Amino acid sequence: MKSIWIPALAFALTFSAQGEDVVTLHDYHPFRPLSSISEWEERKLEIQTRILVAAGLLPMPEKTPLNAKRFGELKQEGFKVEHVFFESFPGHYVTGSLFSPEGETEANGLVDGKRPGVICPHGHWTNGRFYDAIDREGHRGAFAQIAKGAERFEAAARNPIIARCVQLARMGCVVFVFDTIGNADSVQLVEHRRGPRDSMSGSEDGEWGFVSPQATLRLQTNFGLQTWNSVRALDFLASLEEVDQGRILVTGASGGATQTMMLSAIDDRVDAAFPAVMVSTAMQGGCTCENSHYLRIGQGNVDIAAAFAPKPLGLTAADDWTIELESKGHPDLKSLYAQLKSPKNYEAHFDVHFFHNFNHVSRTHLYRFVNEHFALGFEEPVLESDFDFLSQEDLSVWEALGSTPENYMVGDEHEKSLNAIWATGSDESVARDPAALEAGWGVLLNAGLIPLAPATFELTEKTKNNGVVKMSGSIQFGKRSLAAEIHYPESWNGEVVVHTRGETSGYGDAAVVIPALSSEVNDAVTYSGKSDLPADSWQRSPVYFYGYNDSNFTRRAHEVAAAVSMAANHPDWNVSKVTVQGVEATAAVALAAKVLMGDEIDELSIDLKGFRFAAVDDFHDDNMVPGALKYGDVEGLEKVASQ
Repeated sequence: MKSIWIPALAFALTFSAQGEDVVTLHDYHPFRPLSSISEWEERKLEIQTRILVAAGLLPMPEKTPLNAKRFGELKQEGFKVEHVFFESFPGHYVTGSLFSPEGETEANGLVDGKRPGVICPHGHWTNGRFYDAIDREGHRGAFAQIAKGAERFEAAARNPIIARCVQLARMGCVVFVFDTIGNADSVQLVEHRRGPRDSMSGSEDGEWGFVSPQATLRLQTNFGLQTWNSVRALDFLASLEEVDQGRILVTGASGGATQTMMLSAIDDRVDAAFPAVMVSTAMQGGCTCENSHYLRIGQGNVDIAAAFAPKPLGLTAADDWTIELESKGHPDLKSLYAQLKSPKNYEAHFDVHFFHNFNHVSRTHLYRFVNEHFALGFEEPVLESDFDFLSQEDLSVWEALGSTPENYMVGDEHEKSLNAIWATGSDESVARDPAALEAGWGVLLNAGLIPLAPATFELTEKTKNNGVVKMSGSIQFGKRSLAAEIHYPESWNGEVVVHTRGETSGYGDAAVVIPALSSEVNDAVTYSGKSDLPADSWQRSPVYFYGYNDSNFTRRAHEVAAAVSMAANHPDWNVSKVTVQGVEATAAVALAAKVLMGDEIDELSIDLKGFRFAAVDDFHDDNMVPGALKYGDVEGLEKVASQ
């Protein structure tokens, strides 16, 4: 597994560059360029760490026994398919189909008796593995794909997910396609995505589900569970005796491409990746399984895909949000691979006359990619041949088994139990890993790697009364401007107090800086931007705000840090000591500023008065910090601040 990024606590912090406008998944998300290729490894590690934190997987949970079962064989010409299930968490089952060569194809792909392994996460095709275009559109719809050249055969037109698995197996690969939450056999969580529900928002262990304040405080999301399932799917595949652990591919389209990008970025075992119709600078992925807190602050899908460089990466674009990939995103990736001296490891295909797809044209690009990078030796182009359509009855794990395991639960009770197991393991793993604690808070507080110039003060008004000069103006930092007052005694003693609550008395001859801290910026941002959604709509998930924007608490920490930076580096001041004051929630803000500014803050004058993040029970509370409870609540923040 990857190392983790520990934020550099530099002399001047990279303050939040989100500006005043709320960022959404529908905005423009370009690749963040590097001033030098020498920065790439550090930037790559930052991207990987942010993904892990967003998924609630930093540090990784304990890998409990998979208890995997592989059974039943259905054979067709050139391939066979078996049923598979395993436990990603105790009692939570991942289900799927395992495809392998059979008969005349068994000689394909072998190197020292081992075959390439392929993980196939699927996207939002109705019912996933069980998808059938005829059920959705009738025969006319399926045959229309053939008529326009998108597909060659009816079975593939009916289910392009399975068609990909069949062909890769015929090429000599072992292919595992597994179900995403709420699809096919994966029905323990009945819905693929859920919104806020009062009945699932308890505060005690075993009382909360996803999309609740407690889950948010612990970074437990559909996205995180799906990403963990992908990691465990790779564990399963790599455990198979016939799989070559030096030739592992991940490939999926749409939401499956999102999982392809994430798994490829965070898991060193992946050797090649082919995410189709997802990487773009436009819409970043609409589902809750594609969004999580912090995931796309300072990075987008192009950056995330780039985190796989310089390993082999292939992309496709279509007539969807990826339609501009050739001019937006592709040039950046091509340049990056060239600078990393691996230009042949990157490719992209722009078949934008087809709508959103992983059709035969796109899959043929995939087969050429696999043929080349895994040295399979097929004459190109590698084209599919027909197969008998595999129905739900053919593929269903639970129908084939005839029953479900003894510890199998479904619905709200399973969701609550799953989150309790995850939370307990998370608490224990963070307690054992101080580096993860520091890295986690670094992401929560959006600590920067590249220092900017110190914050500055722009004066708008100055008055003098009883030996104290009062200056009103604004602190300029990054792209933001923060209203502030400075009370400067004529008999100044060289000390500065940054006061978070606006009081100026009682500090003798110290200068007092009072930043006007942010309030009420945590809008109820939704996926659709609508304000009239039902209260329990999945589109109201907080991931659509916190996945792209700093929390208000973090903004306040940046504002206090900016005031410290301005005072400590003021060209006309010779500062001997900087103290930050805070009470209750602002005491926690002061601790966060200390994490960000390190030795620039000499002393904290704080009284928490019992404040704890665990007591925050509203997604849009000014003190909601997703992940704060996972990373030790206030005590965890104090530990990092004291380092």
